[in-house]
Amino acid sequence: MTDETKVPKEHPRAESLRVRERLLKHYNLGVVAHAGLIAHGRGEAFDYLLGEETTKPTLEAIGAAAAALLTAKHPVISVNGNAAALVASDIAKLSEVTGARIEVNLFYRSSKREKAIEAMLGEAGATEVLGIGEEASARIPELGSERRRVDPKGLLIADAVLVPLEDGDRTEALVRMGKKVIAIDLNPLSRTAQLATVTIVDNIVRAMPTMAKIAKGLRTEGKEKLKKIASDFDNKRNVGEAIDLINQRLSKLAEKGTYISLLEMSKI
Repeated sequence: MTDETKVPKEHPRAESLRVRERLLKHYNLGVVAHAGLIAHGRGEAFDYLLGEETTKPTLEAIGAAAAALLTAKHPVISVNGNAAALVASDIAKLSEVTGARIEVNLFYRSSKREKAIEAMLGEAGATEVLGIGEEASARIPELGSERRRVDPKGLLIADAVLVPLEDGDRTEALVRMGKKVIAIDLNPLSRTAQLATVTIVDNIVRAMPTMAKIAKGLRTEGKEKLKKIASDFDNKRNVGEAIDLINQRLSKLAEKGTYISLLEMSKI
């Protein structure tokens, strides 16, 4: 069994290593799938390029996402294994603040994984978890994977869906169904990032607690103001700014032609 507490505090990659250990632990517990470990590594590479920080464009996207959830009639937070392993408590908090229902939705679906994730979310404070077993009796049209199975009380009727760590096929299908799709994706070039209504280009371990905090602050605002925040958001521009930030950092690195630490990189 892995143990994130054994990661040396002075290690320059300590936080990253703790996250990896958490994923490995929950892989052993049956929450995270094999492919989830690969997906995390791919995302982590983009986090390096972003300087491992929540940027100004990302904060704007998080605000728009929070406003969209707060003004939706049927908001839903879709949860897979990686999301549950890394931010279960933040998912529960965001659900409480926004009134969004939580639904488990898996590419590699099994009863064991569903129940393990449901238990994790419950322990983290979630009062209800949809999409377990036969509850996922509805289908998303034109989607072939197991992610097509959804709960008729949740994702099927949702008008706004938060899909952290998503695959492009389902994002495209959900958008085609007329839903507002809020994605958390470290890769601004992915189909998910390009097709979503609001794309948060950030690490989920930073984005989710930030979103819960911002949503809590926004929920006292009037509905019209919240709708304006959501409608004024330009996702293509925002994703473009994330790509520009990566380009700027890479250009600085190329100019130096030498090793530069991630701490220095975050200040570029």
